[in-house]
Amino acid sequence: MIDPGQFTHDAFLGGKLRLRQPKSGHRAGHDAMLLAAATPARAGDRVVDFGAGIGAAGLALATRVGGIALVLVEIDPALAALARGNAAANAVAADVVVLDVTSEPGAFASAGLSPDSVDVVLMNPPFNDSTRHRASPDKARELAHMAGDATLESWVRAGRRILKSGGVLSLIWRADGLAQVLVALERGFGSLEILPVHGDRATPAIRVLIRAIKGGRAATQIHAGLMLNDESALPNKQVQEILAGRRALTPANP
Repeated sequence: MIDPGQFTHDAFLGGKLRLRQPKSGHRAGHDAMLLAAATPARAGDRVVDFGAGIGAAGLALATRVGGIALVLVEIDPALAALARGNAAANAVAADVVVLDVTSEPGAFASAGLSPDSVDVVLMNPPFNDSTRHRASPDKARELAHMAGDATLESWVRAGRRILKSGGVLSLIWRADGLAQVLVALERGFGSLEILPVHGDRATPAIRVLIRAIKGGRAATQIHAGLMLNDESALPNKQVQEILAGRRALTPANP
C-alpha cells in the first residue's frame, strides 16, 4: 500500500508534464521519457501503455502527440489511481485500466482491449532478472522491476494480440537481455529497429529501445547508440532536448 502522505510532484518534458508519484518504490525517470520519445504515434491512433505505473510514458507521449486515444494499463490499483489523477491534472484524456498484462484474452476484451484493435503498444516491462538481482523489500518496487521467466514473452504476446496488422510495439529493456527480446519478438513481429542506449562512449549499452511491426517483413536494423553523456561526462545536448520534450527520438537519428 502507498502511504497517502508520501508523494512528490515532479516536472518532466521541461515542465510541460507534471506527475504525482510516491517517494518510495518505483519512480518514473529517464527510461519512461526515452520510451515515450522513441514511440511513433499520430493523432487518431489508439495507443496502449502496458505497465503504465503513474502514467509517465503514456502521458509523455500524449503530451508530445496530441489527439491520440490513450489507454493506461496498470496492475496496481493505487498506481492506477495516481495515473488517473495525473492524466486529469495534465488535461490528457486517458482511459485507465486495472489489469495484469499477463491476463487471459477474455480479461483484455472485457476491458475494451479486443484483438486487432490497437495502433501502438508501448511497454517498460519489469526487466531485472530475479536470478541475478536481489528483490527489493518494497513490494511495489519489486513488482515494477523483477522479471519472471515468462514476463517478457507474456507481455509481448499480449501486445501482439491487441495490435492491428502493421501496428507498432515499442519497448525498453536492459541491454544484456537483448537476446530475450529477439526471441520474444520472433513470432508475429518483424521490421525491428534497435537503438542501444549508453551512459557514455566508453561503456557498454545499459538499455535497448526497440520498435517492432506486427507482420513486418523488413530486415532488422541496429542503429548507432544514443549516449546519455558526452566526452566531458556532461549530459548530451540531444538527450537534454529529448528529455525536455523538444524533439522525438527516432532510431535512425538519435
